[in-house]
Amino acid sequence: MASEIKRLLRARAAKRATFNRQCLHSKVCLKDTWRRPRGLHSKQRKDYRAKGAHPEAGFGSPKAVRGFHPSGYREVRVFTVAELEGIDAATTAVRIGGSVGGAKRAVIQNKAAELGIKVLNAKEAKVAAVVEEVQSND
Repeated sequence: MASEIKRLLRARAAKRATFNRQCLHSKVCLKDTWRRPRGLHSKQRKDYRAKGAHPEAGFGSPKAVRGFHPSGYREVRVFTVAELEGIDAATTAVRIGGSVGGAKRAVIQNKAAELGIKVLNAKEAKVAAVVEEVQSND
């Protein structure tokens, strides 16, 4: 099954299309997020080929790998060390929540390393040495 998932992930990556917002190149204030063209005379809405593609059925990823991280793991967001329990290291990777502080992040990363779980947004644990010193002094 792993080879099938890898094949589907490659297929998903191969069909990645960029859908550009209409007039994005001419207006500085517009963000690069897709908005449907609604103008009466809009060339992009009328599907002129040079004006850019629309997202349509068929651009989606295969159902078997929908929601997967490009590395091939399912993604789970974690805020505490207790949430690492019961996670399958072979199929699931962990993303530490953005509101988690440095000290707690270091503890979560160390525990994940012990359990063999991949951390997608791992940071260099500067606080890890301090936490370990505090724990060894106790």
